[in-house]
Amino acid sequence: MRPLEDARELSYASAFTLGLLDPGQPTPLAVTGPAGKAAARRYDVYRNNVTVSLIDALAAIYPAVQRITGIDFFRAMARLHIRSNPPTSPLLFEYGRDFPAFIDDYEYANAMPWLADTARIERAWLDAYHAADAEPLPPAALAALPSNKMADVVFTVHPATRIVRSHFSAVTIFAANRSDGPVGAIDASSPEDALITRPDIDVVVRRLPPGGAVFLLDLISGRSLGEAAASALQVSPSFDIASAIGGMIEAGAFTMALLETHDAQ
Repeated sequence: MRPLEDARELSYASAFTLGLLDPGQPTPLAVTGPAGKAAARRYDVYRNNVTVSLIDALAAIYPAVQRITGIDFFRAMARLHIRSNPPTSPLLFEYGRDFPAFIDDYEYANAMPWLADTARIERAWLDAYHAADAEPLPPAALAALPSNKMADVVFTVHPATRIVRSHFSAVTIFAANRSDGPVGAIDASSPEDALITRPDIDVVVRRLPPGGAVFLLDLISGRSLGEAAASALQVSPSFDIASAIGGMIEAGAFTMALLETHDAQ
């Protein structure tokens, strides 16, 4: 009889969860109170609590976005997101990965085209915070390699390293709205790319120079230092390779540096 009982339990669970994130759904018939009485009011309270908890989770993940939009705007936007994108994990910090994409398509946020990229930096900040620990690459590791072989060096990325690219001043907007101080006027039209790392305990967000994102993304993908530098110089002829190498080591973006081996032809 167990398969039948399992099927009934699954049916009950499906009926219970169907309307949790959709206030337009009626209370499931299987939901009853004491003595078998209807429990519409209790279910509505529980449904509201679930939605509020998810909105609060999004507010905790995206505080800069909430500060920019205001609480009422944010909560209305978050509520719509929750209805169309229910959670798939019991871990609340995992929720909201698709919120930046939702903001991109949210009609009432069209006047803030940089808002979604600001949210992407916030999501990357949280992912870096929860990433695995690893020892960052020490400067001495590069100094120990032959200088004439530096172009062949390949790097192992730190688990916390993230890159977010934006056509807008998303790094400046993020930084201004993650603090408690007043936010002045910001020219949002300048493209900015973010490097997010956690070399120790604290997550750090840095604005990359022109060419810096291309340089680091090439290294993250496994390309050699010489190849990554060439790509960066194509994007920005004034790209400072030495400064970029020093910056990525200071940021703790990588954990290992090895010489790339070439098979004999």
